[in-house]
Amino acid sequence: MMYADLSPPAELEVVGMFSRLMDGLFGCWHTHYSFPVTVRDKSRRVKAAIPTGTYVVCTDCGKELPYDWREMRVLWSGSEASASAVAAASLVTKEAA
Repeated sequence: MMYADLSPPAELEVVGMFSRLMDGLFGCWHTHYSFPVTVRDKSRRVKAAIPTGTYVVCTDCGKELPYDWREMRVLWSGSEASASAVAAASLVTKEAA
């Protein structure tokens, strides 16, 4: 049996477009979070952890959001994230040899 045409049917494409439109208008409100995760290894840092080194995951949609451990809140805007990055950098400690 040949699988020459693997593209989804037109109906699925319409449903996908409608789903993206509804998500854009009434998307996830990110009200349920995982426990904050602090990334130690800089080579495997997720994008959400770049500003402060800590992030949370929305348990409803899976989006990773930067988290300010000092303020104990999710950071929403880039200006909040950059201001917290300076504060977080001062909290970094050296590991014992």
